[in-house]
Amino acid sequence: MSLKVIQGFVLIWLFFSCNNAVSVPENTSAEVSDSSTLISESQSVEVSSTAQEMPDSNAKVVLAVLGVMQDGGRPHLGCEKSCCAPETLQNMNDFLVVSLGIFDREHTQGYMMEATPDFVPQWRKFKGIFPEITLKTFGGIFLTHAHIGHYLGLAYLGKEAFNAHATPVYAMPRMAEFLKNNGPWSQLVANENIELRPTAHNDTLQLTKNLSVIPILVPHRDEYSETVGYQIIGPEKSALFIPDIDKWERWDQSILELIQQVDYAFLDATFFDGKELDNRDMSLVPHPFMVESLDLFDTLEISDRNKVYFIHFNHTNPVLDADSQAANRVNLAGFNIAQQGQLFGL
Repeated sequence: MSLKVIQGFVLIWLFFSCNNAVSVPENTSAEVSDSSTLISESQSVEVSSTAQEMPDSNAKVVLAVLGVMQDGGRPHLGCEKSCCAPETLQNMNDFLVVSLGIFDREHTQGYMMEATPDFVPQWRKFKGIFPEITLKTFGGIFLTHAHIGHYLGLAYLGKEAFNAHATPVYAMPRMAEFLKNNGPWSQLVANENIELRPTAHNDTLQLTKNLSVIPILVPHRDEYSETVGYQIIGPEKSALFIPDIDKWERWDQSILELIQQVDYAFLDATFFDGKELDNRDMSLVPHPFMVESLDLFDTLEISDRNKVYFIHFNHTNPVLDADSQAANRVNLAGFNIAQQGQLFGL
C-alpha cells in the first residue's frame, strides 16, 4: 500500500474520531444556591477543601463554620508528630482555630463567635461568603472565655492593625472586666477600637428581627473569666455552640435535653480519649473525651444524633483523619465532624 493511501486512511479516521467525540457544554457548572457556594481562590479568599451543608437559598440567617481547631491550632507549636507534618497538611487553612460566623441576609448584619489568633483569614473567609459585610458595619464579636484561642484576635482591631472604631464585643462580666483592666486589651477599650456589650447568663440578646443569641454558663477552667456557650436562634432553626466545657456531668444542665431542643449542636471534641497526650497530665486540661460523649449521646434518637457536629479538635485528635477508625466510629454512630466551609441555614 502506498504512503499516500495510508495517509488518506489516517486523515479519514481522525475526521470521524473528532466529530464523534463527546462535546462539553460551555455552561456545565452545577446550579447551587448562593448560600451554599464555597468561594473560589480568585476572589482572594482562603477556602477549605472540605464539604459543606447546603442551606435553603431563601434562609434569612446563615451560620458558617470558620474554624474547627483547639486554641493551639494545627500545626501546633513544638509538635513533631505526623499530624503536624507538612505532607499531612496540604492546606493549613483547613485547620483554623474554632470560630463561627453568622449572617442575617435580610438586615445585612454579620457576627462572629470568637476572636481567634486566626481572625484575619477567618474574616476573609466570612467576607468571601457574604461580600456585603464590612468591618465598619460589622455587628460584633461574641466571646466565650479568656483562653488564648478565643480572644487574642481582638488585637487586630487595634491601632497597630485595622484601628477599628467601636466594634461591638459581647462579653460576660468577668470577661469584660479582664479586657478593661489588662493591657493590651484595655488600650482597645480606651481608644474606642472596641465597645464592650454586657451579657448575662440565659439573657436573650435580640440582635435583629431574625436573630437572637443566649449565653449559657458552662463549667471550665475559669482563671480569668467565666465560660459560656451560646444558643443561636434564627427565624426557622437554632444552633448550640459549646466549644469548651470541663465534663458534661459537671454541668447543672442536661446536654441531652439541649441537643433535643436545637437543630444543630457544635460541641467540644478536644480529645478523642484519655490516651491522646503522652507528655501532659490530661486531668489538668479537662474536656469531655469524644468516647465519653459517644457513650452519653448513645441514648439519643438517630435524628438527634445527626444534629451533633463535634468541633474544637486538638491537633492530636485522630478524627481529623477522615479515614481513621475514630472518624468512622463517629460517623457510623450518626454524628458529624465539623469542617470548615460548612454553611447552615437558620
